[in-house]
Amino acid sequence: MVDGGQGAAMRHGPVFRWVTAAGLLLVVLGFVVWETGPDHPELKQVELTVLEEEPDGTCAVRWTDPYGAGQRTGPYRCDPDRDPLLKDTSEFEWGSPGWDIGHVVAQGDLKGELYDPDVETAADRAVAVSDALTVSGVLVTFAGLVCGGVRTLIRLAGLTGWAPLTVRRAERLREAAHGVVREHERAVRAVRDAWQPLHDARVREELAAVPVGRLRWASVPLLPVAELQRHGIRTVRDVLDAGAWGLADTTGLGRRTAEKVWSAARRRAADVAEDTWVRLDAGLTGPDAERLLTALRVLVQAGPEARSAVEEAGRLIPELDRHLRTALPAADLRLLFGTDRDGRAEARAAVRRLREMVAEAERSGRWLRLLQTSIDLLRGGDADPLALSARVDFASRPDAYQERLWHIVRTSPAPTG
Repeated sequence: MVDGGQGAAMRHGPVFRWVTAAGLLLVVLGFVVWETGPDHPELKQVELTVLEEEPDGTCAVRWTDPYGAGQRTGPYRCDPDRDPLLKDTSEFEWGSPGWDIGHVVAQGDLKGELYDPDVETAADRAVAVSDALTVSGVLVTFAGLVCGGVRTLIRLAGLTGWAPLTVRRAERLREAAHGVVREHERAVRAVRDAWQPLHDARVREELAAVPVGRLRWASVPLLPVAELQRHGIRTVRDVLDAGAWGLADTTGLGRRTAEKVWSAARRRAADVAEDTWVRLDAGLTGPDAERLLTALRVLVQAGPEARSAVEEAGRLIPELDRHLRTALPAADLRLLFGTDRDGRAEARAAVRRLREMVAEAERSGRWLRLLQTSIDLLRGGDADPLALSARVDFASRPDAYQERLWHIVRTSPAPTG
C-alpha cells in the first residue's frame, strides 16, 4: 500500500516507463527536426571595405562579388571590438577606409549576397526547436529513470507501505478536530469566567441573609452560635469573611471550635451555591453581565451544529491518534527501512484505515464542518468588542442564552468560598 500517484503506479501500471518513453520520444523528435530542417547556406569569405561606421558597429561596406557581379555595397554589422587599425581612419592624412571580413552566400537565389549572422533564418529556428526538444526529452527521460529506479528498489525491499501523503492528510484532519475542541473549550471557559463573579456575588447575597443560628445543629456538641452573635457575627457570610483564625481571635473561641464553625459555614455556602442561579434578564447589568452576554453570544450563534461538531471531533481524535502512531513509519522512509515485517504490516493497516477516515470526512462534509465551526467559535470578544450587539441578540432569543448558560455551568459547578 503506497500513497497517491505513486501507489497507483506500483499497483496498476508502469507509469514511470511511460514517462521514460515520452522522454525518449522527445529526443527522437529533436533529432528528426535537426536532420530534416533547412540547412545553413554555404558561405564564402570576402574582404569588406568599410565606407561608414557607427560606434555600435553599424556599417556601410563594399565588397567584390566572387561570382562575377563586380563591386557591390550594402549594410553590415561590423565588429566594433576589432583592432583600431582596421577601422576607418580616412579623416587623417595618413588614413584609409576601414576593413573587415565577411561572408557571401555561395548558392541559391541569394548567391553573392552578403550574409548577416544576426538575421535569424529558418535553419536557426529549426536548430532552436531541435535543441528544446532534445533537452526536454533528456530531462524527462532522466526523471522517469530515477523515479522508476526508486520505485523498483522500494518494491524489491518490500517497503510498499510508504504513504506520506495519506499520513499528512490524516494529520490535517486531526488538527481540524483538535481546533474545534480547543476553540469550544476556550468559548466555554470564557462563559464560566464571566459567570463566576456574578454567581459569587449572588451567593454572598444569599449567605448574608442566612442567620448564623442555622449553624447550631451542624456539629455535635452544638456550636456556640450565641457567642458568635454577641461578638457581631450574625450571618454565615460574616463567618466566611472572618475565617477560622479571625473567629478565634474575635470571639475568644478555641481554635478547634472556630475551625468547626468555619467548616460548617463552608458546607452551608456550598449548598447555597448549588441552589443559587444567576438568571439572565434585563435587570442584569454591569461589566460582568456584558462580558457574560458577549461570551454566550459566540456559542449561541454557533448553534447546535457547534456541539455536534465538537462531539464528532471527540470521537475522531482518539482513533486518529491511535492510527497515526501506528502509521508513523509510513511517513518516513528511514523509519520504514528500520521497521520489521510485522511493523510494516501494522503500518499498512493503519494507513488503510486513515485513508478511509479521510475519504469519509471529505465525502460527508465533516472536515468542512470542523473548519467552519472553528471559524465560528473564533468570533467573539476580540472581533466584536461591543457588548451592545450581544444584548440586542439576547433580547431577541433569551431562551437560547439561558439554555446555553445552564448547560455550561451545570456540567461543571463552580466552587465558591
